[in-house]
Amino acid sequence: MRQSQLFTKTRKEAPSDEVSKNAQLLIRAGFIHKEMAGVYDYLPLGLRVINNLRKIIGEEMQSIGSQEVSLSTLQDPEIWKATDRWDDEKVDVWFKTKLKNDTELGLGCTHEEPMVKMMKDHVSSYRDLPRYTHQFQTKFRNELRAKSGIMRGREFFMKDMYSFNKTQEDLDEFYEKVIVAYKNVYNRAGIGDKSYLTFASGGMFSKFSHEFQTICDAGEDHIYIDKEKNMAVNDEVMQDQILQNLGLIRENLVEAKSIEVGNIFKYGTRYTSELGLVFKDEDGSEKTVVLGAYGIGLGRLMGTIVELLSDDKGIIWPKEVSPFTVHLVRLGENSTVVSAADNLYADLIKRGVEVLYDDRDLRPGEKFADSDLIGIPVRFVVSEKTIAENKVEVKYRTETDSKLISKEEALNLI
Repeated sequence: MRQSQLFTKTRKEAPSDEVSKNAQLLIRAGFIHKEMAGVYDYLPLGLRVINNLRKIIGEEMQSIGSQEVSLSTLQDPEIWKATDRWDDEKVDVWFKTKLKNDTELGLGCTHEEPMVKMMKDHVSSYRDLPRYTHQFQTKFRNELRAKSGIMRGREFFMKDMYSFNKTQEDLDEFYEKVIVAYKNVYNRAGIGDKSYLTFASGGMFSKFSHEFQTICDAGEDHIYIDKEKNMAVNDEVMQDQILQNLGLIRENLVEAKSIEVGNIFKYGTRYTSELGLVFKDEDGSEKTVVLGAYGIGLGRLMGTIVELLSDDKGIIWPKEVSPFTVHLVRLGENSTVVSAADNLYADLIKRGVEVLYDDRDLRPGEKFADSDLIGIPVRFVVSEKTIAENKVEVKYRTETDSKLISKEEALNLI
């Protein structure tokens, strides 16, 4: 993409009503646009990041056997009444709407019930199990206080996966595979070294669950970490009996603020029993399918990355998440410089490299400031100086110094 054709513009100042760092930087750099409190649009750069996160998560879910589907956002109240989750007193985040004939519908805040109902058409025998399905979909939650930028919204993009097993033992075995897959996601997203599997309350979903919490001062949660065992406990379940069951000693735990970047639940026969998802076992007996559920909010993950991986100049994207692999910056408008930069741009594209090419007629300082703000990991600079030495200037976003290398070295570097 040529930056001169990118309709978004960078901003020197963040909106005065944004207090979270992730929203400030993402708006200034042109990744998102705020519609209203808790509702953001993803602009071209932001959508590329979301799509990269979707690719990472999708690959890890497929690696453990999950198949991607896409279910409706509009929800039939009857299946939610069957599980006692339609009542606003029980689940207080519903957005509800009505058809013209006054039929009430819900806007999906999660999809356990619809996924279980769908599976009734496809599971009848033990031979049909296990089955694992996931989707990437916009969810709606009527949050009382939408805050923290894109980390807590009323409308957000989420990966939710569901497992359908014959036995609790089968669910336990798959659950461990999910934990590994989630850790792979956070490692590839650049925050694995600060993320912990955390024992927590299940909220509106179940009595207990596991979360993945990332240490960050901007977080809303408080966790207690055993760094030696590489696990943590959310403060809402910090009870002596729970610590004893987990084999943790209170004196060994370190408190930290954190952001929840994922959660996983073992439901057992919750939801499947109420909705009648059963199968015939090998001995001919009828049994209830055992359910698990696993969520990652893509916007929240994106916001967490920005909160952690940024400096006073802007964002520092990890390689697999970055909207582009290279930021090619041209300094100067004379024909020699333009030709050299255009040729390098073309050669990078031929090699399948995703490039943001700053071909705008601006001063070097403005271009470098924008480059640092946008945060692409590698910057190539073409100028009269580099051409005179038959070189390309390369600078990594995480480093202060740049160096001159040959064009071939630059191409091979990527």
